[in-house]
Amino acid sequence: MSSENAAIPGDLRTKIISEPEVILEDRDLMRALIAANEKIMGGNIVDLRGIAMERLESRLERLEETHRHVIAAAYENLAGTNMIHRAVLKMLDPTGFDDFLKNLTTEISDILRLDALRLVLESPVANEDPAARGLGDTLLVVDPGFVEAYLTQGRNVPVRQVTLRQVQPESDTIYGERSDWIRSEACLRLDFGKGRLPGMLVLGAEDPHQFKPTQGTDLLTFFAGVFERAMRRWLA
Repeated sequence: MSSENAAIPGDLRTKIISEPEVILEDRDLMRALIAANEKIMGGNIVDLRGIAMERLESRLERLEETHRHVIAAAYENLAGTNMIHRAVLKMLDPTGFDDFLKNLTTEISDILRLDALRLVLESPVANEDPAARGLGDTLLVVDPGFVEAYLTQGRNVPVRQVTLRQVQPESDTIYGERSDWIRSEACLRLDFGKGRLPGMLVLGAEDPHQFKPTQGTDLLTFFAGVFERAMRRWLA
């Protein structure tokens, strides 16, 4: 059949013949062609190739969706890594303990997008000096055993270095007036070395989904490790 007698205009027909992959890559067009072919064959004929193509297309869509999720997770992980690295560098800047504490609730808190940050230190003399319980908005001195009790909430569970969860009812000891609007937290248990009581760094967020038990903890574990080493300088 000549291009002049064809139902398709000559220039379009020539374009399709020269570049057939254009049609093959167009899903909507391929569906229309398959549907037209099935209509011509009639309802009594089963087109196995068409069925196979539909299944392959379904698999391809699932693979593409998985690919998008993997890419999104990779970008999110990269962004989180960069955030932690920036916070670590800022943590190493101060040359005095007062500046170190101030830096926690200003620059580091901003970098990590936190709404509250509290450093908790256990001390055997916390009861003897009530004034020591609240040293500013950053440091809280508590009795020995407080960290484990806060992390486990009275349950017989192992104490992990990083605990991610929604805020507990007992959190007013940590956040004070802010406990009314802090909705999720990351609790980093701190080991300051042999012979020293443990501590805890608590990161609070108004967003209830910022810290969830299903999230990975590798980056926060690294951050806690660096923080422990930085604190040992001031506890020495």
